[in-house]
Amino acid sequence: MTTSRYAALESRLGHRFATPALLEQALTHRSHGPENNERLEFLGDGVLGCAVADELYGRFPEVPEGKLTRLRAGLVREEALAEVGQRLGLRELLRLEPGTPVTTSILADAVEALFGAVFLDAGYAAARAAVLAAFGPLLDSLDAAGAPKDAKTELQEVLQARRRLLPDYRIVAVSGAAHQQSFEVECALPELGLSTSGSGTSRQRAEQQAAQAMLARLDPQ
Repeated sequence: MTTSRYAALESRLGHRFATPALLEQALTHRSHGPENNERLEFLGDGVLGCAVADELYGRFPEVPEGKLTRLRAGLVREEALAEVGQRLGLRELLRLEPGTPVTTSILADAVEALFGAVFLDAGYAAARAAVLAAFGPLLDSLDAAGAPKDAKTELQEVLQARRRLLPDYRIVAVSGAAHQQSFEVECALPELGLSTSGSGTSRQRAEQQAAQAMLARLDPQ
């Protein structure tokens, strides 16, 4: 039985853990020690992507593949995951080394790890239900007609509209062990003499961050 410390979180997820150690591990950042949430994050990333795609496919039967992809990208981007983490109350529950700031990335990773933990604890159906419970407000606010573009897609369309060459993405550095890697990626526009960088726990996240930074360079506020 899980402790009262996690009871509210379990209620928000709609799942009571049969193996409480999985929940605790999902909330443990690598700064806290070797028994952390990074492997669960890897698993949860796949579970989350499948559950969101499953829900969008059924919720929007007339929406074409391209818009479904944009909708999914908008839901699973780091900022959206961090928003879910805040709503779940993870900031106060995370186990970190004292003094470690709770960043957007740490919150997003913990959300993915939670879904990985639910999957291991009770299978896909339970994990899918937890995803829907956590993402309920975001799913209900979706507008399929105005599906948001991810940063890479938006950057590509901006450049095409300006008749510019598309960006080059390259990995600048990879750090960490195989199951806990951090990627640094460069987004370059040689034609314009511009480059930006992004970092993340996957190449995709790092590329999206670099693309967002490039959009800001092209259209400064």
